[in-house]
Amino acid sequence: MPRITSVDAFRGFVMFLMLAGVMRLSKVADAYPDCATLQAVKFHTSHVDWVGCSLHDLIQPGFTFLVGVALTFSLARRAERPVGRLLLHAAWRSLVLVWLGVFLRSSSARWKTTNFTFEDTLSQIGLGYLPLVVIALFKPRVWLLALVALLVGYWALFAFWPLPPEGFDRATVGVDATWTHDATGFEAHWNLNHNPAAAFDAVVLKRLRGDTDESYKSNAGGYATLSFVPTLGTMLLGLFAGRWLQTGGSPWQKVGLFLLVGVGLLAAGYGLGAAGVCPVVKKIWTPSWVLVSGGYCFLLLAAFHALTDATGYGGWSYPLRVIGANSILIYAVAGLGVGDFIKDSFRKHFGQDVFAVCGEQWKDAAGGATVLVVYWLGLWWLYARKVFVRV
Repeated sequence: MPRITSVDAFRGFVMFLMLAGVMRLSKVADAYPDCATLQAVKFHTSHVDWVGCSLHDLIQPGFTFLVGVALTFSLARRAERPVGRLLLHAAWRSLVLVWLGVFLRSSSARWKTTNFTFEDTLSQIGLGYLPLVVIALFKPRVWLLALVALLVGYWALFAFWPLPPEGFDRATVGVDATWTHDATGFEAHWNLNHNPAAAFDAVVLKRLRGDTDESYKSNAGGYATLSFVPTLGTMLLGLFAGRWLQTGGSPWQKVGLFLLVGVGLLAAGYGLGAAGVCPVVKKIWTPSWVLVSGGYCFLLLAAFHALTDATGYGGWSYPLRVIGANSILIYAVAGLGVGDFIKDSFRKHFGQDVFAVCGEQWKDAAGGATVLVVYWLGLWWLYARKVFVRV
């Protein structure tokens, strides 16, 4: 089937941001504390501690948003298939994505048994994929009702969750004494590891892991299994974008629509945060984060659609499309630590200091850049032969 240039380019951009983490640019920035440009690079190649958003924070919602976009085209191709067969395929894909996420999480040498956590990107998408397909089979007005119900319901779950008593020892839920991002008042309902999502994992993940040396205690970053519920909201926003790509007017009209929706979502999300109704926190995927990250996703899609499909000059995006066309494959390859193998191979054959030729401060960036080039060449080989790995 023909591929949509802007969608592949957007997906490739998201995956490039993820892969670029191997360059460890924050370490370069630490070596030049007075360089404003490198300090900005450090901020946007790292997750914010709690409230707020960096470019790096948009990787997971961008990938998730594009799942919804792609689903509209997938369902259009399978319109003649029985609903039961579609749902069976969706259930199988959900299971594969969840277990692929668990497998990649468990691949680190530090884990001696299965690392049962479900907060990673693939598992979160997998948990929400079957409900997404069910909702997508209805009319767009049902999508909107489902989105509102998800966001309001998830907000209410946190808002009515009881706050800890006076003098509560936060260390009992894994919050370090140096943590300085706890909110007060109503926003305290969304504090690190004292919320219903953290409580859910404290029960469920402890049972899955059992009473072992690797039993579940808490998540240091606050990431939680139940975040798949608002993550489903992000995928629903992608459904709307995919629908408009299919049925909207001219390419420039679609660009205008995406810009309008993006700005509206940003205003709503940041407005809720500024009003103290719901903080904008990526790590626990608050409803306001769904709106903010969804707004940025629409703006990015508008930009890529304007610069490729609308103008008809998408050749510049070829390097990104090569990455985006096999996003699941490269996600798994990076998750398995293949980058370390590549760097070790270069050191073995070209000397242990091969990456220090640009200076000690830049050796991590040079090693990471080498890994990116090798990754891209492998993806290009597949792309040139029209080999696209799907789940």
